[in-house]
Amino acid sequence: MELRKAQIEDMKLVHEMQIEAFQALYEKYQDKETSPATESLEKTMQRFNNENITYYLIIDEGNIVGAARIRKKETTYFLVQIYILPKYQGRKYAQQAIVMIEDLYPDAKEWILDTIEQEEKLCYLYSKMGYQKTDMREHIKDGMDLVVFVKAK
Repeated sequence: MELRKAQIEDMKLVHEMQIEAFQALYEKYQDKETSPATESLEKTMQRFNNENITYYLIIDEGNIVGAARIRKKETTYFLVQIYILPKYQGRKYAQQAIVMIEDLYPDAKEWILDTIEQEEKLCYLYSKMGYQKTDMREHIKDGMDLVVFVKAK
């Protein structure tokens, strides 16, 4: 497996994959305001053009299986988004990608991410990767809350 830093010409594909990867969660929670499945290509492009944000393609045997978005603030890094396309899920790509991404940033003192608290598989994944669940939560709607995870280096 490899990571490749996304280029501007990759962003249409990144956007399409994001919609596909987050569609099931959108259908479950109907979170129109916050779902990556409803984000516009323009918003994705704005993020790409931010100097503190980097997108990576997750590639295995020549197939793009997912992507990740990292944001940097001094020595704190945010794993803002990581997703694996549905047909490639369950193959440990996310775990491998997280390790590889963290290794790219040896200056990181802390990693932060958030995820849907009600999604036990996602919370389990991040806990398994060494992230600690915090008390920080954002209520999105009934039955949907974001919880923040932190990993100190």
